[in-house]
Amino acid sequence: MLFYKSLFFIPLLSTVITYPTGLFLNDRTSQILSSSLISISAFISWYCLFVFINSDLDPFLLPIFDWILISGSYLNWGIAVNSLTLLMLTLVLTVSALVHIYSIEYMSHDKSKNRFMAYLSLFTFCMVALVVSDNIVQLFFGWEGVGLASYLLIGFWHHKKSANNAAIKAFIVNRIADFCFLIGISLLYIYSDSLSIVDIISSKDYLKSMPINFIFIKTDVLTLSCFFLFIGAMGKSAQFGFHTWLPDAMEGPTPVSALIHAATMVTAGVFLTVRFSELIVMSDFILNFILVIGLITAFFAASIALFQKDIKKVIAYSTCSQLGFMFVACGLGAFNVAIFHLITHGYFKALLFLSSGSVIHGIHDEQNMDKMGNLFSKMKITSIVMWIGTLAIIGFPFMSGYYSKDLILNASFNLYELSSLVYILLAIISAMTAFYSFRLIFKVFHGKYKGSYDYEKIHESNYIMLVPLFILSFGSIFVGYFFSEILSGNHSSDFWKGVIFLSQDEHHHSSIYTVLSKSMITFAIVLCIYFYGFHLDKIAKLKKQFIGSYNFLLNKWFFDEVYSSYIVKPFYDSGIFFWKKIDQRLIDRFIPNGSALIVSKISIFCKKIQTGFIFDYTFVIILGFTLFITIIFYFAVV
Repeated sequence: MLFYKSLFFIPLLSTVITYPTGLFLNDRTSQILSSSLISISAFISWYCLFVFINSDLDPFLLPIFDWILISGSYLNWGIAVNSLTLLMLTLVLTVSALVHIYSIEYMSHDKSKNRFMAYLSLFTFCMVALVVSDNIVQLFFGWEGVGLASYLLIGFWHHKKSANNAAIKAFIVNRIADFCFLIGISLLYIYSDSLSIVDIISSKDYLKSMPINFIFIKTDVLTLSCFFLFIGAMGKSAQFGFHTWLPDAMEGPTPVSALIHAATMVTAGVFLTVRFSELIVMSDFILNFILVIGLITAFFAASIALFQKDIKKVIAYSTCSQLGFMFVACGLGAFNVAIFHLITHGYFKALLFLSSGSVIHGIHDEQNMDKMGNLFSKMKITSIVMWIGTLAIIGFPFMSGYYSKDLILNASFNLYELSSLVYILLAIISAMTAFYSFRLIFKVFHGKYKGSYDYEKIHESNYIMLVPLFILSFGSIFVGYFFSEILSGNHSSDFWKGVIFLSQDEHHHSSIYTVLSKSMITFAIVLCIYFYGFHLDKIAKLKKQFIGSYNFLLNKWFFDEVYSSYIVKPFYDSGIFFWKKIDQRLIDRFIPNGSALIVSKISIFCKKIQTGFIFDYTFVIILGFTLFITIIFYFAVV
């Protein structure tokens, strides 16, 4: 039991003591301390997972302390010990520990190293609190804590206007989605009369039978609450419509990008969906809605990544696309496959982000891939590990992504209709993933160097940054093989033990589909090698020939421009109008300023009475006394 509690308290301890340690001792001590504490908790999480896998333990709740008094009973702050939470903790804490270690060198020249490490620990603690929650109040606390920590980390370089704007954008977009999330959990509490997630799930039949009207639409409580829960998940996981904050979040330091986009914030939406999978599968509308949103997100994000120039934004849109894959799996009822891909994706995406950070670090903070090239000879280790991450994300045979992505494609045949269409769409998106991933590799590590920074000064990162890359490379290669049978094999129910919904559908399909998907990925790779390896001049001609489509993708489908013109600017203009017309000219004029003006005029009149002559004061006293006596006698007679 002590080990399980330490998973919660060690990140909290790191959050509390990191900043004071840096103030009273030095920055390096606080960096080492926070990295050590998070690393210890990562080791403990793996130990707890192995113990759980190899034992007959059933899921249980480990209460820590009584928290809030509700309806005469205390709500416990506790740790839900089950296969889903332990699996998520291994990913969250492992990636966080490696990001902490990586940051020691990456942020070595920053003036606020101590503050940065404290923010990382806070982010980790909030994510842990979210994952281990057994009730929706603790879940909401961790959910909002992750949002707060992301705001602090994205805007960490607050001296940059772009970083401040990106942090505010992420915060506002997530608050809009979180308002829907709050509606969802409120509905669940009101109608189930419980805050416990287990109790809410056990009352699913009652929630399904309860009718409710929402904006002239008749539905049931379960469908409506799951709809709002998924809107909250869309915000955190940057799904279509709520995605605009994700690429802007690249304004934060690269370790932040790795932590947010690989293992913590963006995966919280998928985790939430899987956590309430027993409710979601009872509504065909919600399943179809999740499937459609996942498909749209996966396609449009992959299309945008095809021609982005910023190395971090390519990987960011890749994250958005892969999250779409995970939600497609959820929409198909394959929740265990969604979590499987979440785990494999966490390792190879963290590897890609930290490898890109190694490139940026070695080339003097340059992020434009058009100003890179031929870095392989200068950064061989970084190049090799980035190749490993790229092979993993495209689903190269026996890499981690190979196992999880194939299962998502095969899950398409859970559908009775349109299964072939969904499979082909996912295969096309996978081919697009292969194209932009290899494009990144060729533009950064091969070809001719096109940058302005002195080529001879470009250098490989030191061992502090490379060790996390080695560990993540190991995970990118072997995690898929290790977890394949446990999470999605024939006996996966022995691992999940009823924590999530497991589909019983068999995936029967012709092998022609597998050949088709692999052929499309191979064709995309060959096409990328042909253009970016040997015929760059033809790329320039094609861009000019299809300039409209190219600008459409380069400008991210003009989502930011549309939002700015039709949402942000009207709200801003209306705010200015109400501020000047209503607030200043009406409210301020007649209430605070008007009251002050009246008091001022009365005081000016009263000042005239103060003449300084004793006979004037005597007259006022006699007049007042006479008036007082008159009033008393009048009321006495009446």
